[in-house]
Amino acid sequence: MTKPTSLSELAVSPVALGCWPLAGITSGAITEETAVAVIHAALDAGVNHLDTAYAYGRDGESERLIGRAIRGRRGQVVLATKVGVYWDEHGVLKRTGNPGLLRRHFEESLRRLETDAVELLYLHAPADDAPLAESARLFRELLAEGKTQAVGVSNLSVAQMETFAAECPVVACQVRYNWFQREIEADILPWCRAHNVGVVAYEPLAMGLLTGKFTRDHVFPAGDWRRQSPLFTGDAWTRNLAEVERLRAIAARAGCSVAQLAIAWAISRPGVAAALCGAKRPEQIRETAGAMRLAKSLDLNIVDRSV
Repeated sequence: MTKPTSLSELAVSPVALGCWPLAGITSGAITEETAVAVIHAALDAGVNHLDTAYAYGRDGESERLIGRAIRGRRGQVVLATKVGVYWDEHGVLKRTGNPGLLRRHFEESLRRLETDAVELLYLHAPADDAPLAESARLFRELLAEGKTQAVGVSNLSVAQMETFAAECPVVACQVRYNWFQREIEADILPWCRAHNVGVVAYEPLAMGLLTGKFTRDHVFPAGDWRRQSPLFTGDAWTRNLAEVERLRAIAARAGCSVAQLAIAWAISRPGVAAALCGAKRPEQIRETAGAMRLAKSLDLNIVDRSV
């Protein structure tokens, strides 16, 4: 097993299991048995960090499945969840920073997860219904109460992180980061490095583009969120596929998959504590977990040098 990296006092595996897909919201439902098998496969492969959220599933499916899966294995898990995004009664995703609502949602999350506390609790996103400083003070209270061991933020700007951190200590910043989408290198990543805040990267495979499974004539079905992404449309789509082919050649020489190469690159970047990798089948997380060993054994600078 690759040695865990650090988020303050938390030792997390560099590859983490992102548990959004287990809720089946955008990519199709899976059975409870398969979801539990995915989580067990992750733990068996050395992945100790599970990341979920109150909003992952309209009825809390992701958190509930995790609670079931880690019965008897709670001590093996660095568990993270997020509050601040929720489904309203009309099935519309809403944001909130209201301290009372945040607390109520978090207490519900704990019940779903079948635990008294989590290791890491995030504010899922900024909201307009309460000052950010008020939200941060609620997280500081939960920290003092022992309901969470550490606090993180997700999808916040540098200015927003500074406002939040002035009220509550922050150890993690969850944000999109992958080979194609590197915007955080301009400001968020340097800020996090300077303030000893670990970046936890979501979409490290660029919504599947970096798996290498797509061809130029691939047609995404109606309703697939990738139809709206600039990564998958126009001239960028052609350029990105060509770049994936370049990475495929590097991966072949390294004896790994494109996905493993992309994840290993992400977790090797200074300041990145972990990459969130989703899975709907046990073999998927077993494959991506292999990126932890690759990141230790391969000179990932070769990817950048060959640009």
